[in-house]
Amino acid sequence: MVEAAITRLAAFVAGLDYDEVPGPMIEKAKRHSLDTFGAALAGATSQEARLVAAALEIGGENGDAPLWGTRTTLAPRAAALVNGVAAHAFELDDTGGCDHSGAVVLPAILAALPLLERKPCGRDLLTAVVVGYDVGRRVMEAAGGYVAHNGAGWHSTGTCGVFAATAGCASLLRLSAAQTADALGVAASLASGVWAFIHDGAMTKRLHAGRAAEGGLTAALLARRGFAGPRRIFDDAWGGFFSAYARGDASPERLTQALGSDWMLRHAAIKPYASCRDTHAAVDAVGRVIAREGLGADDVAAVRARLNGFLAGMVGGRDVSTLPAAQMSLPYAVAARLCFGSADLAAYGEARRRAPEIVAMLERIAIVRDDSVTASWDSSLIVETHDGRRFEEPTSKPLGAPENPLPFRDLREKFEGLARLVLPASRIAELIDVVMSLESRADVSDLPRRLAAA
Repeated sequence: MVEAAITRLAAFVAGLDYDEVPGPMIEKAKRHSLDTFGAALAGATSQEARLVAAALEIGGENGDAPLWGTRTTLAPRAAALVNGVAAHAFELDDTGGCDHSGAVVLPAILAALPLLERKPCGRDLLTAVVVGYDVGRRVMEAAGGYVAHNGAGWHSTGTCGVFAATAGCASLLRLSAAQTADALGVAASLASGVWAFIHDGAMTKRLHAGRAAEGGLTAALLARRGFAGPRRIFDDAWGGFFSAYARGDASPERLTQALGSDWMLRHAAIKPYASCRDTHAAVDAVGRVIAREGLGADDVAAVRARLNGFLAGMVGGRDVSTLPAAQMSLPYAVAARLCFGSADLAAYGEARRRAPEIVAMLERIAIVRDDSVTASWDSSLIVETHDGRRFEEPTSKPLGAPENPLPFRDLREKFEGLARLVLPASRIAELIDVVMSLESRADVSDLPRRLAAA
């Protein structure tokens, strides 16, 4: 019954015990935590994270919660905001949850650690991660799924992510089922984020992750104090979340379908490239062609990628004047793979975006509108050479997808490369050890400090 959805969801969040979570999901939670920390440590150097931090410092948001990768501390909610922005700043954070669950859940629950009345153990933290990912993805699916919800103009990282952060914080703070229901109700009023940034490469996409993290912590803290939230947010009622955000697209039954047996963390993917996930299948496909055929960038005369209207509008752009715009461009990601051998973070530096060989290659890459395409990983990419050869390569689940997981050695290499921007090697090795052994850690209250710059 839809009316009971918030009650069922809140009871699940409040009652979930570490021992109920399958071992593979615990392992996956650790890997996604490590990946998120790496993305955020690098993101601490971003313009967006620095601007938000500076604005909050001027605004008097003093406190002792560390901003990861820096020497700055702010109040916990402010730290959740900045660390969330940093985690999403370079498009290196995970996807497939709410969508970007890591950048939403981890900043929120780590900011909650100093607010606990007990010493938190690693099992508590991992349970909060799992439940956060679970609830965020469930809300998005109940709102019609990624394509319908985002296609309507909402950015699900912000609109659905706030429920992910709320659930994670409620679990860690050990809120009762009634308090958790209040927190989820409050979260609905803090849900926000639209795709307007896609048109001019604005910075707000990164802000959505931070605001969701901050909102989730805020909702949980308010509920802990007795602040009442609406209980009909998931009902078919005027003012409910689905009525307001997913009119005509909602499938509310998906909110609690197979709750506690089908773990939504299984959908989450780790990104090897510093670009929108819907560019990755094409990057992998062009990489397979040039490796198999022994081609170099100078051999390529043209590349054509088939995308449907939704995907073409999201990643078909050619504007690379700003970092956010370039990271949402499939033509640029493919061009970077051809010209630089990778679409990693270095490939998105300003000098590389302006490089003559990239400018020339972008002219050879076209998007072909094909509404029969169902997903970026279920299409094809055509490569034509100057000597008249033509290769059509099917796209497939990209590297890092649940069906094609990133090997741990590659994840470790990614983390080390990103963390190296702000931390010494000894701290990096220590962090990897701590995160990958969280289930055996009796006290993880010092984890935020370990993520701060020396």
